[in-house]
Amino acid sequence: MSNRAVLEVIALDEQDAVAARNGGADRLELVTDMAADGLSPSTARFAAVRAAVDIPLRVMLRLNDGFAAGDVDALVRRAAELREAGADEFVLGFLTADGAPDLVAVERLMAVLDGCRWTFHRAIDRAADRDALRKSLADLPGLDTYLTAGAAGGVDDGLATLTAEAARTGEPGYEPQILVGGGLRLDHLPALRAAGLTAFHIGGAARPAGWAAPVSTEAVRTWREALDG
Repeated sequence: MSNRAVLEVIALDEQDAVAARNGGADRLELVTDMAADGLSPSTARFAAVRAAVDIPLRVMLRLNDGFAAGDVDALVRRAAELREAGADEFVLGFLTADGAPDLVAVERLMAVLDGCRWTFHRAIDRAADRDALRKSLADLPGLDTYLTAGAAGGVDDGLATLTAEAARTGEPGYEPQILVGGGLRLDHLPALRAAGLTAFHIGGAARPAGWAAPVSTEAVRTWREALDG
């Protein structure tokens, strides 16, 4: 991958994956059930998407709505199945009832992922203390990205936080790349790029006709061109 800004697109199936790739996506986040904000796909769906495209593909590890881990044994089994099917990049993130990172659940998954690269997703936007969360996860293997809007309400509310965190790049806990997503719009890009942010995540923005419709290659291309311009 070149030094251009990273564009990650949510894919639900192989049709989405091909459309996103053709529009210029650099990476996919593979999920199912967007009514629950994205759950883990089956191994069959992963295999079909992996066969359809060769760009990087991060697979969601999440079995229920919300940010509680739920059945950790089931999560570990799903992770092991996906690893066996060839998945080598993941997305996950769990909080305890008091808004702290669920280190027990995350560390159990780390044992299965065995060094695979992974994203801590928007659970960070619901954390009681973002800085403490980052520092508590800093030494976990493979963590190279935080997907965040800067606030639970989305990028409109989180611009100041995103800018502040971008300025801390390289500090302990702030080495992972910030992947901006959650209510992200094209008009946010100038301020985000000026702050030094270089990775962006879209889901609904890639589907102008709504989540019931597939990814639009043209919509993804519009984002690609805006980032490259």
